[in-house]
Amino acid sequence: MGKPRVLSGIQPTGELHLGNYLGAIRNWVEIQQDYDSFLFMADLHAITVPHDPTKLADNTYKVAAMYLACGISLEHATVFVQSHIPAHTELAWLFSCITPLNWLDDMVQFKEKAIKQGENVGTGLLTYPVLQAADILLYQPDKVPVGEDQKQHLELTRDIAARLNYQFGKEEQPILKLPEPMIPKQGARVMSLTDGTRKMSKSDPSDMSRINLLDPPDLIERKIKRCKTDSVRGLTFDDPDRPECNNLLTLYMILTNQPKETVAAEAAEMGWGQFKPLFTDALISVLKPIQKRYDEIMADEHYLKTVLHDGREKAETIANQTLVKVKQALGYSMPV
Repeated sequence: MGKPRVLSGIQPTGELHLGNYLGAIRNWVEIQQDYDSFLFMADLHAITVPHDPTKLADNTYKVAAMYLACGISLEHATVFVQSHIPAHTELAWLFSCITPLNWLDDMVQFKEKAIKQGENVGTGLLTYPVLQAADILLYQPDKVPVGEDQKQHLELTRDIAARLNYQFGKEEQPILKLPEPMIPKQGARVMSLTDGTRKMSKSDPSDMSRINLLDPPDLIERKIKRCKTDSVRGLTFDDPDRPECNNLLTLYMILTNQPKETVAAEAAEMGWGQFKPLFTDALISVLKPIQKRYDEIMADEHYLKTVLHDGREKAETIANQTLVKVKQALGYSMPV
């Protein structure tokens, strides 16, 4: 028996930030020895909102380099680019033909982003959960690491797989495996530095709302000094009236690998003037080796392209096997 498989990906839009690291990449690193990991750059999803075509390819390579800089090991993981494997879009089309429209209308993220884009909203924003289902199911993973805000998408993926199995498969031999969510207990939802009720996001127009993984120390210090806090002395977790306090304490706890009880006791009598320098130092200490390794990887273009070439070959072999299986179940003739 081989190791169970996990799959996840990040869109190459803008710079990766602390939320991407603590909510996703660091968790991938922590579990990688126990799983066969398939990690990709979701560049097809990146064009569901207005994007700059002059930056898409470069951003894709940068995200790949950041995966490796954060500690993803090629001994345990396959790293690849979504658009390099045509099976993603082909399976998405097949899935779209069996997915009821009302399933997509109910997706929360579509409603939120469609409001922002108005009449210019593209069809891809509506149908991208179907593509996401194809991304996942092509590799038949056992687990999919997701944040709380992505649980709905994984549920849709499971619904699509179950529908295909029911309509075109056999009960004793399902066509597709239904993956389970893997939700980290801590750090799954990192909040904005300017509003503790909103998720840290690459799309936030204010760069002060997030810590980018490549931010230099002086910029990190400036962002932490200016981040939103309150006037209450004594810092506590889980106070609904102090979301920013809970967010910053949680981030400090995760970055320093301390138990919640230890951080709570340390911060109980602190003011923000005492806490922010400690938090700043912890951030800089964690990001410094990542930034150094990232610079080394980006300086070796041949190495990075070799990683993605090898990753594409391995991922494509598995993806094509799943695609053929689905097409056969749907009744398609196979090339001879």
